[in-house]
Amino acid sequence: MEPVALSWGRPVQERADAARNRAHLIGVARQMVGELGADKVTMDGLAERAGLGKGTVFRRFGTRAGIFLALLDEEETLFQQRVMSGPPPLGPGAPAVERLVAFGRARLEFLVEHTVLARAALDPGQPVPAGDSPSLFHVHMLLSEACPDEAASGTLALQLVAALEGPVLLYLRAPEDAPDPQTVVADLAASWQVLVERVCG
Repeated sequence: MEPVALSWGRPVQERADAARNRAHLIGVARQMVGELGADKVTMDGLAERAGLGKGTVFRRFGTRAGIFLALLDEEETLFQQRVMSGPPPLGPGAPAVERLVAFGRARLEFLVEHTVLARAALDPGQPVPAGDSPSLFHVHMLLSEACPDEAASGTLALQLVAALEGPVLLYLRAPEDAPDPQTVVADLAASWQVLVERVCG
């Protein structure tokens, strides 16, 4: 059974005006990140650039981190489409262990590509919502197929997702002389493959 698309934060239904405001704010926020960098994007600045009231921006995003969470949600939707309907082994049609290995590599590439957004989307005042992660559902589904006894409680999936995503963002806070992103992905993906194959072996 394939997962349905999950969202990090977009409402299931929106009024037409709310949807237009959301699309406008997302577009302006993306432009600001590209021009100024994520660290220079503020709620007040976004409201001013978008020509909307501060209250509209706060109602839409809640916090500054919510801006980047919404941007990441757009990218996450595209990633999920690849996972659900792309070619194997990332998409359906390959054995579960192969799909887990492919998922880890693709997820690492995704995090490296979107590190700035992923970091900025973390709200230091809130716990990381690991249980809401779309990755958790997918990893648990594949583990249930590959090693159902070990996967039954769901704890193993949570630990694997934490190992895949949480430390990566910390690891990527690297000095200027750190390896290039491709090398980082290759190293982490190789370790992920060892972890998955030993867990499911």
